[in-house]
Amino acid sequence: MSVTLSILETYRAPRRVIRRQLAGPESEGRALVYLMLGCLLIFVAQWPRLSREAFIDPSVPLDARMGGALLGWIFVAPLFFYLLAGLSYLVARAFGGKGTGYGARLVLFWALLAVSPLWMLYGLLTGFLGSGPQLALLGLPLLLLFLFFWLIGLREAVTPQPLEHAGGPF
Repeated sequence: MSVTLSILETYRAPRRVIRRQLAGPESEGRALVYLMLGCLLIFVAQWPRLSREAFIDPSVPLDARMGGALLGWIFVAPLFFYLLAGLSYLVARAFGGKGTGYGARLVLFWALLAVSPLWMLYGLLTGFLGSGPQLALLGLPLLLLFLFFWLIGLREAVTPQPLEHAGGPF
């Protein structure tokens, strides 16, 4: 199944998609591609906001703002997500989880990639609306959905079961 169709299916049946991802062969390259693609899409989602900020305050030019966002999302954020995946794996192991570090990385990176289309929408709306309380109302569901996908996936990664016993969508 293609990545885009899997992302769409994640919104309907996240457990099934994660189980299918985990059932495939372990490929650190695939996990890294998910992470880098998610970070790249989130970086692109920042462009409308950065453009608006550069227009409002021209003391920092757009290319400097984009360079900072590029550094943050393409070089620093992947390191952070690797660290977060490692910590989540250690916490899961401490509570009796039986999964692997690869599984913990894969589900975190997949959750990031799965919510990246909503990040694109969020970035577009941020460019139009600017900062304010309405932005928090838009960002909170995005954060909660990311956490939902990640925690559902982490649960599947540390307590593996056969694919045919996955049950309902959650």
